[in-house]
Amino acid sequence: MHLPELIPHFILASGSPRRKELLEAAGLDFAVTSVDVDETETPGLEPLAVVDELALRKLEACPELLDQHLVLTADTLVFVGAEILAKPADEVEARKMLEKLAGKEHYVTTSVCLGYQNKVHQFNVTTLVYFNKLSAPVIDYYIENYKPYDKAGSYGIQEWIGLVGISRINGSYTNVVGLPVAETFNALVEVSRKWKIN
Repeated sequence: MHLPELIPHFILASGSPRRKELLEAAGLDFAVTSVDVDETETPGLEPLAVVDELALRKLEACPELLDQHLVLTADTLVFVGAEILAKPADEVEARKMLEKLAGKEHYVTTSVCLGYQNKVHQFNVTTLVYFNKLSAPVIDYYIENYKPYDKAGSYGIQEWIGLVGISRINGSYTNVVGLPVAETFNALVEVSRKWKIN
């Protein structure tokens, strides 16, 4: 059996270069389109409910694709306790986030939605991440050289800060990058068979 027989061509509705790179590394056949949605969080929701809502909102934003294609959307959140650390607006906000994460543990959750016609399969994966203490010069160097303004929590685990600043994780590494690849692969196989997508 060949990989395309397990998982047919699908659409990644995401502007994230990291999700695209991860799916390419997994050898999957897909096309990419961006989806523009309001990512304002609904007040009063717990972090897991927020990330699930945002991933589903992205799926619901592309009904014309769902008519003909299997579509994948995802959203990733970083949170400490009940406080969500979204993408930083500027250097000051990025520094505050990294100072908050330094020397502590936090959670990274990605919610993944798969949709086809009127069918939806959604799941989320959470990873526990442990940061070393970070000095001001380390934080400044990272922000200046890597400009993590497009990343939740102001950091990318695959970048320099992940090498020098993260002591260990409990759970999926690729989830922290932006997409839990093993779980997504298995879900794609499952829905392709269950929904009889050729």
